[in-house]
Amino acid sequence: MTDPLRLLEARFPAAFRSALGPDYVESDPVLRRSDRADAQANFAMGLAKKLGRKPREVAEAVLAELDVADLCESAEIAGPGFVNFALSNNVLANELNALAGDDRAGVTPTTEPKRIVVEYGGANVAKEMHVGHLRSLVIGDALARVADFLGHELIRQDHIGDWGTQFGMLIEHMIDNGATSDASELAIGDLEVFYRDARAKFDSELDSELDSELDSDTDETFAQRSRRRVVMLQSGDPETRRLWQLLVDESKQHFAEVYNSLGTLSDDDAYRGESFYNYMLDEVAQELTAKGLARIDNGALCAYAEGFFGKDGKPLPLMVRKSDGGFGYDATDLAALRYRTQELKAQRVLYCVDARQSQHFAMVFAIAKAAGWLDNTSAEHVAFGSVLGEDGTPFKTRTGGTLKLGDLLNEATERANAVIATKNADLDEATRDAVAHAVGVGAVKYTDLANDRVKDYVFSWDRMLAFEGNTAPYLQYAHARIQSILRKGGIDPDEAERGELMLTEPAEHTLAIELLSFGSAVQATFDSAQPHRLCTYLFDLASSYTSFYEKCPVLNAAPQARISRLTLSALTARVLGTGLGLLGIDAPQRM
Repeated sequence: MTDPLRLLEARFPAAFRSALGPDYVESDPVLRRSDRADAQANFAMGLAKKLGRKPREVAEAVLAELDVADLCESAEIAGPGFVNFALSNNVLANELNALAGDDRAGVTPTTEPKRIVVEYGGANVAKEMHVGHLRSLVIGDALARVADFLGHELIRQDHIGDWGTQFGMLIEHMIDNGATSDASELAIGDLEVFYRDARAKFDSELDSELDSELDSDTDETFAQRSRRRVVMLQSGDPETRRLWQLLVDESKQHFAEVYNSLGTLSDDDAYRGESFYNYMLDEVAQELTAKGLARIDNGALCAYAEGFFGKDGKPLPLMVRKSDGGFGYDATDLAALRYRTQELKAQRVLYCVDARQSQHFAMVFAIAKAAGWLDNTSAEHVAFGSVLGEDGTPFKTRTGGTLKLGDLLNEATERANAVIATKNADLDEATRDAVAHAVGVGAVKYTDLANDRVKDYVFSWDRMLAFEGNTAPYLQYAHARIQSILRKGGIDPDEAERGELMLTEPAEHTLAIELLSFGSAVQATFDSAQPHRLCTYLFDLASSYTSFYEKCPVLNAAPQARISRLTLSALTARVLGTGLGLLGIDAPQRM
């Protein structure tokens, strides 16, 4: 199945050569959908300037050489030089036939697969996941699904914060409280309390250390023991590592529960804690030093990326190694990128991380490029804005605390359950619960994905759970309604897709064009790393189907038209379900 716009595009090089000469063969026809035509080309404006001719004259010359009689019912020049195309119903019907029974909804895998790394997540060991982790997980998972669907070699990297000085105090607090035997003693809720208590104890002793002297090593303060424990952890002390592993294992169990509820794909192979890169940090420091990219500054080893300055106007460093010999997240991120490009041989690396880290990643990428790590790889910061409450401030609980992600998803399901109960009282309890989970979680995810990711968005339960507008419930209901139509028609969806198409009404024509644009929407989402493009497409498709259903009787149509319209309905359900699946959203059969 081919998007008819791509079929049109393929005819332009020959027309450009014949009308304008060989130098213009690769000109862009600037072809897109339009509210005035099935497709509109806007090449004349740009070419006219280069040729010193009038735009309409250029359009006439190209159109005279453009062979599209087999694709279009008409091709006409409008305005100063736009070319409007009306696509042939026969061409649309023939292309749609390729969708029949195709689980991929007509999208063919790429012939040039790339190895792609997608980093997302960013949760921290010993802390519950909160609403701040939502966007990275949802966006990263959607982009990973799209890349995988297109046939690329996908490597998921769930970047976990499992290393650093805080583990010294946390392990010491575990020992003080006797929680050292197994992970069952470390429920994630307790870890939250452990972390807060350990931090409070550590901070309270910093000042007291300055005012008192210890009589012996046995009188070490908690803060001193914590710092010593960090050294033991980093040096590989077996018992310290065992206790650290308890924290990691219990936290990963919590992460898995949230991922399962959210519907994001992850497994042990995807987990990549900061600890994984620990043994590489010295190598990174040595390589950057040898290449003249890092130097000692006030006792610390710093890498300076050209063009980056602080508020004081001085060059801004990446801290490769601290003055005390330790390493921070600058070094870890450099090591991670080096590993992904040099060891994993990734050709594209996507970092799904908060936009507030934009400068950090720009500097990391600049140093990596100077080091030669990006010679065969593109590294992209897939930046995103914040989730805001309706008051315009960062989204929190009613009491002002940080909203836990698990609690958010549970509330989404509960609210959706109440909505579903009012819309379909015939669903049994088990089905309603399953549908409510799909609708509630889908609403949360879709709201995040449908917004341009670089912008903040306002979290509104009423808006995201609405069955009207660009929402997940609207798309899910459109899919479920089509399934209901097919059931009432007594026809299997796969069989319906093999029906004979007959496009006679404008609404049928418009729906057919939307269906054939699915592959282009998926590719555009992958190329731009912008999931909202796929969301916009799915909303336009569902809207086109609604218009089609209102204007074209389906079950009560004449026999031949009935078969054709059931076919269009089944194909629409196939594309909607596939598209929602690429966003990580379920498409219920009943609602």
